[in-house]
Amino acid sequence: MPGMRNHTWSEKTGGLQMMLTRKKKIRLMAVIPAFLVLAFAVACSGGEKEVVPVPETIVNDGVPPIPASIAADMKRYTDIKSTAFADWLPVNEGMVVATRRGNTTQLCALAEPDGELVQLTDFPEPVGNAEVCPDAEKRFLLFSKDSGGDEKYQYHRLDLDTRESTLITDGKSRHMGISFNHLGDRIAYVNNRRTGMLFDIYVTDPLNPDTEKMVFEARRPAYYMPVGWSPDDRRLLVLEYISANQVNSMVVNPETGESKDITPESDVPQVFGMGGFTRDGKWVYGMTDRGGEFRRLVRMELETGRILDVTSGIEWDVEGMAESRDGTQMAFTVNEDGISRLYLLDPATWEYTRVDVIPTGMVGGLTFDSAGKRLALNLNNSRMNNEAFHLDLETMRLLQWTRSDTGGLDVSSFAEPELIHYPTFDQVDGKPRMIPAFYYRPPGDAGKPFPVVIDIHGGPEGQYRPRFQGTFNYLINELRIAVIAPNVRGSSGYGKSYLLLDNAKQREDSVKDIGALLDWVETRPELDRKRVAVYGGSYGGYMVLASMIHYNDRLAAGVDIVGISNFVTFLKNTSAYRRDLRRAEYGDEREIGDFLNSISPTTNAHKITIPLFVIQGQQDPRVPASEAQQIVETVRKNDVPVWYQVATNEGHGFRKKDNRDFMTYSIVRFFQEYLLK
Repeated sequence: MPGMRNHTWSEKTGGLQMMLTRKKKIRLMAVIPAFLVLAFAVACSGGEKEVVPVPETIVNDGVPPIPASIAADMKRYTDIKSTAFADWLPVNEGMVVATRRGNTTQLCALAEPDGELVQLTDFPEPVGNAEVCPDAEKRFLLFSKDSGGDEKYQYHRLDLDTRESTLITDGKSRHMGISFNHLGDRIAYVNNRRTGMLFDIYVTDPLNPDTEKMVFEARRPAYYMPVGWSPDDRRLLVLEYISANQVNSMVVNPETGESKDITPESDVPQVFGMGGFTRDGKWVYGMTDRGGEFRRLVRMELETGRILDVTSGIEWDVEGMAESRDGTQMAFTVNEDGISRLYLLDPATWEYTRVDVIPTGMVGGLTFDSAGKRLALNLNNSRMNNEAFHLDLETMRLLQWTRSDTGGLDVSSFAEPELIHYPTFDQVDGKPRMIPAFYYRPPGDAGKPFPVVIDIHGGPEGQYRPRFQGTFNYLINELRIAVIAPNVRGSSGYGKSYLLLDNAKQREDSVKDIGALLDWVETRPELDRKRVAVYGGSYGGYMVLASMIHYNDRLAAGVDIVGISNFVTFLKNTSAYRRDLRRAEYGDEREIGDFLNSISPTTNAHKITIPLFVIQGQQDPRVPASEAQQIVETVRKNDVPVWYQVATNEGHGFRKKDNRDFMTYSIVRFFQEYLLK
C-alpha cells in the first residue's frame, strides 16, 4: 500500500506477474475547477480564511473546510509525476509509456531517451496495460480502461498512425490478461461475462473481434490468466490463481478447448505458476514455492513432468520474468528483503548472473526489444518516482529514457528509509519473532520528538517496499512526521510460512504486530509515543480500525481508506467474482461467521474514542462503500470526531488527480488537527 503515493490499492496475485449510500450529502462549496484553486486563494480578500474549493465529485461529511494555504504549500509535491514503460513500439520507433496528462494517466510515445512525449490517448478515465502487436506491419496496440473505478476493464485497439481507438470487448464485463500469440493475429484473455463470477478464457483476432470464441470454461471460482503461447501457437499456458498460497498451471489447446493440469500433486498448498514455453516447446518455466519457503525459478519437462530447479541458491522470492522474442535470453528479478535484484539468464545453459549496474530500488516492467539487444525496465526508489530505462545487453550500460516533473523539488534530498526489525509477541526457534519495517526519519534534529504515522499496507498478502513516497514526503520533510511502514505477519516476500500466519482465526495476530511496533516506538527517544497515528488502505484500512480498537489509548488518530469494517458484510457484498478468493484468505463467513463478526471493527467500534478519517470510492467493486458508511455511523455514536469523504467517480482508491489532491489536502488537515497539536 503506497501511502499517499498512489491511491489505488491492488490485490497481489501470489507474487506472479500476470500480474454512496448515504442519504445526506454535504457540499461545502460551489464547484470550482481544480486548476483555479491557487488563483482563487490569491484573489480572495477580506476577513474570511481562504479555503480549497471542494471538487464536484467529492462528498464531504464532517470534513471541515481545507485552508488554501495547504494546497499552496503542497503544490510542488502534488505536481510530482512518474512515467512508466509500457511496451516497445514496432521496430526501432521507441517506447510506449504511461504518465499523467491532465487529470488522469494516459499513453504516450517516446522516440528516444529524453525525447518529447507524444500523447496517444486522451480520456477522462485512466488508461493502462498497453500491449503492442508483435506483427510490426499491423501497427496497433491494445490497452485497457474502466469507468469510474468500477474495474470492469475493457480492451481497446489503438491505431498507431491515426491514433483512433476502437472498443474490441463487450463493454460490460470484466476483462483481464491480454496475451498475444507469436504471429500477432490472436490474443487470449479472460472475462466473467457468462456468470458474472467465473472467468472463462477467450481467443480472438484483435482486428476482427467478432471472431471471439471461448476456449476454456472456468471450472471453479479463481482468477484464470493466459500467460504465454507455445512457439507454434498451438498451446496456451494458463495460470489458475486460487489464493496467495495456491496457484496452479495448465496447458490449453485454443482450437479444441482441451486442457491439461500440469501442477504436481501436493498435500499442502503450493504456488506453481509457469510463465512460458522454451524455444523447443518441450519445457515450461516459471515460479514455485513447492518444497521450500520461497518462490524460485524452475523448469518442467511437459512429457515426463520432471522439474529442475534453476535458482535454488537464492533464498528470496523470484518476482518477475521476461524472455526475448526469439527465446535466446531471459531476465528475472528477485525480491530481496523488499529490494529488487536483476539477473540475466541464458536459456541454453540455465545459468544466470546478477546485474550490478541497477540502482537500489524496485525494478519492474521487464521487456526485451524485438531485436533482443535492449531490456526495458521501470525503476522506482525513495528518490525516483518511477522512470523508464533500458539496459544495453552488449555494453551492460543502463540508459534513462524519462525524467518526470519533480515539481521543482530536489528529490535527491528526500529521506531514504532504514530497514529495521523489531520483536513481536511470539517466538521462532526460542527467540522473539522479528517483524521487518521501513523507517523514514525526518532530516535534522527536531528539538523535540517526532510525531509518527504508521503506514500499513493492504493485501493482506501485500508487502510494503521502499518505493517513492510521493506526497508522504511532504509529511516527512515539511511537517516533520516520521513514517514507519511495517510488514506484519501475512505479508508476502518473507516465505510462505510467514504468509500463512494471519489466515482465518489467526487474523488478529497481525494486529498484535502493530502493538509490538508501538512498543518499539516507545524505546526511541527521537519519536513521540503520545503522537502516533495509523494509516492504511483496503486491508490496511481494516488494520487501522483494528489497531484503534486494540490500542486506542496509545494512538492519537487513524485514517482508513477503502477499508473493511466487517468481514461478514464484506464477504457478502464484495463483487461476486471475488468472494471465494477472499474466503480463502479471511475464512468462510458461512462457516465461521460468528468468529469473523467477533473480530470485526463494527462489533468493537465502541472502543474507539480517538479521531477517525474514513475515505471511500463510491464505485468500489472490492470493498463496497457500505463498509465505510457503517463504520462511520457506528463510531459516531461514541461522540468522537469522524471525518467522512467519498469520491463519486472513484473505486478502490482515488486515481484522478483532482480527487487525489483534495484527499491529500484533507489528510494533511486531519493530521494538523489531531496529530501535530
